Amino acid sequence: MTQRTAPVPPANRSLWHDTERCYRAVMSRDARFDGQFIVAVRTTGIYCRPSCPAMTPKARNVEFFPTSAAAQSRGYRACRRCLPDAVPGSPEWNVRADLAARAMRLIADGTVEREGVPGLARRLGYSERQLGRVLTAELGAGPLALARAHRAHSARLLIELSELPLTDVAFAAGFASVRQFNTTIREVFATTPSQLRATAAGRREQPGPRDEPSSTGARLTLRLPFREPFDAEGLIAFLAARAIPGVEDVTDGYRRTLRLPHGTGLVRLTPAERYVQCDLRLTDVRDLGNAVARVRRLLDLDADPEAVSQVLGADSALAPLVSATPGVRVPGAVDGTELVLRAMLGQQVSVAAARTAAGRLASELGEPVAAVDGEPGLLFPDAAAIAEHATEVLRGPRRRIEAIRDVAAAIASGDLDVHVGRDAGELRAELLAAPGIGPWTADYVVMRVLGQPDILLDGDLAVRKGAAALGLDDTPAGLTARAQTWRPWRSYAGMYLWRASAPTSTEGNGQA
Repeated sequence: MTQRTAPVPPANRSLWHDTERCYRAVMSRDARFDGQFIVAVRTTGIYCRPSCPAMTPKARNVEFFPTSAAAQSRGYRACRRCLPDAVPGSPEWNVRADLAARAMRLIADGTVEREGVPGLARRLGYSERQLGRVLTAELGAGPLALARAHRAHSARLLIELSELPLTDVAFAAGFASVRQFNTTIREVFATTPSQLRATAAGRREQPGPRDEPSSTGARLTLRLPFREPFDAEGLIAFLAARAIPGVEDVTDGYRRTLRLPHGTGLVRLTPAERYVQCDLRLTDVRDLGNAVARVRRLLDLDADPEAVSQVLGADSALAPLVSATPGVRVPGAVDGTELVLRAMLGQQVSVAAARTAAGRLASELGEPVAAVDGEPGLLFPDAAAIAEHATEVLRGPRRRIEAIRDVAAAIASGDLDVHVGRDAGELRAELLAAPGIGPWTADYVVMRVLGQPDILLDGDLAVRKGAAALGLDDTPAGLTARAQTWRPWRSYAGMYLWRASAPTSTEGNGQA
């Protein structure tokens, strides 16, 4: 990939620069700002989430940072009372979609642990020096410090939620040595790994069954936080309507298999009042951080629903829907390759037809994984298998099947790379240049894979029916004009329009 000149970061763009607003959030212990900035207290050397229940420090004694890594780089340690790393991520990484935001998504995905800083820079198309300069200017820390904070968070989860030996935890979290692991935990949490584990054990109300570690993996249960409100019912319904037999299941929460960098996984997601319970079974615990990042993107858990409602609720046509169903999310994706191919299967057909085609593909080409108690037992086929066997398995127009085969081949060869760190405009252009992919499919993929919050599928049949049901101009031009007032949350507006099109929302393209 050709290296580019790093852009100069715009000044005062992020919330953390607005110290007066940040301090008001701290004084009111406003949980809506958790994850959007970090507050550090100079007199104690501790950094916290904005909603920390501790006594509010004086304004002259605090400073604000965009990330935990930035606070750590200045010598602050994490508050053991409010656990500032256990919060939703910043919605800014999707809204901005610039170099710093794309880098943050890749770091959360574990790219630095797997490929190092050179691999991160290569995926983003910049030199290591350029990348470090931009991240330090924008986020207060370079890529190594940001990755270190990510490793510390993964390590804390494994320390507290599993019985894996601490030596295994160190390497599973991505540390190069046990010494580095011990030093980082002491610097970040002001305690040792063994003390962290003992404290976590003391916090448990009831011992209950412990997670089951083994030489090849573990079972883990996590609580994934989100910003309220959260329309879990609507999100699960969206996923259920498209669930591929053998790969996904919705009889007991939402369950699905995962193809991860070091092995496979199975996840079950059960929404609760203030969190989503995430039960993970991993063949390799090094995939913990990657699996959690994928699940959070799938459920759009880092969204800011209050910001969405403020904009969309101001529209007279959308206001009743926003009021009736606050906290709507835009479903993401756990795998870019899978989403691209599923979107192509769903072009110009109903949800049921797309699901049938994807189910046939999975049953014929999917890789079996160990499953118990009715769990999904198939991985969605990889691109190489689909490229080789698509013409034998798929049914329908020959040109459509060949297009799916060719796109799968491009992904398998690396000519088309679909990952969360891609620039939205560049990925869209590459998708449109591929055979059989039109504007709807390209926009749908960019919206779900990259978590883009401001894409309106104005040519989508269900979106247009929803607009008509609300008395809006349902032509693409009319919708585009009306949607200017919905920015930067047009993707969320599209979800409301899909719902407004019921009971015919399962027809036509746009529902892959």
